[in-house]
Amino acid sequence: MTLIRRFTGGGTVVVDQDTLFTSLIMQHQSLPGVEPYPRPVMRYTEHLYDTVFGRHGPFHLRENDYCFGDVKFGGNAQAITKDRWLHHTSLLWDFQQPRMALLKHPDRQPEYRQGRDHLDFVVRLKDRLPCRATLADQLCSSLEAAGFCLQESCLAEAEEALAANKLCGTRQLEWPQVLAEERQRLQQEQGQGQHQDQGLNAATAGTSQA
Repeated sequence: MTLIRRFTGGGTVVVDQDTLFTSLIMQHQSLPGVEPYPRPVMRYTEHLYDTVFGRHGPFHLRENDYCFGDVKFGGNAQAITKDRWLHHTSLLWDFQQPRMALLKHPDRQPEYRQGRDHLDFVVRLKDRLPCRATLADQLCSSLEAAGFCLQESCLAEAEEALAANKLCGTRQLEWPQVLAEERQRLQQEQGQGQHQDQGLNAATAGTSQA
C-alpha cells in the first residue's frame, strides 16, 4: 500500500477508487465574511454542504467531521495563510472492510466517537444517495447557488497544475522512512514518560524530607 503525507496534515485515512475528494481554495477577499481560521472556515463549509447532504440524513459538522447523526462520512484537513485558505475533504462513497481494518485506533479521537471501532464509526454515502452522479450534480448546484462559476477540467489538467505547484509539501513516503519516524516518535514518548516519572520521584522525595 502506498503511503502519502498530505501537506495539510490531518489524521490517517485509507483511500481508493471509492473515495471522493473535494477541495476549496479561496482568496480571503473572495469571502470577506469568513475569517481565515479553522472554525469560521468549517462553519462556512458546513452551511455550503448542508444543501447537499442535509436532504439525505441528519447532517452535522461534529467537531472536525461531516456526519449523519453520530456516524462519519467525511474527514477534513486545512491549510491557512494570511491571504487564502484551503479546505479539502475525503468522502466515503464506499469502502472495503479489510482496508478499513488497517487503521489503528487513534490515540486522540473526537469525543462523539466514544471509543467505537472504525466500522461502527463510519457510514457509506452509497447507502444514503442513489449514485455518484447525484452527489456530483448536487455539489455543483450547491456551489452555483453560493455564487461560484463552475468550469470543468480534465484529470490531465489537474495533474499538470499539481506538478507546477511548488508550495504543496504532499509527498509519497517509503516504508523504511515511516518505520524510522514511528520508532523516533515512540522513543520521544518514552523519554517524556521517564522525565515525568523522575519529576514525580523528585517531588515525592522533597515531600518526604519536609
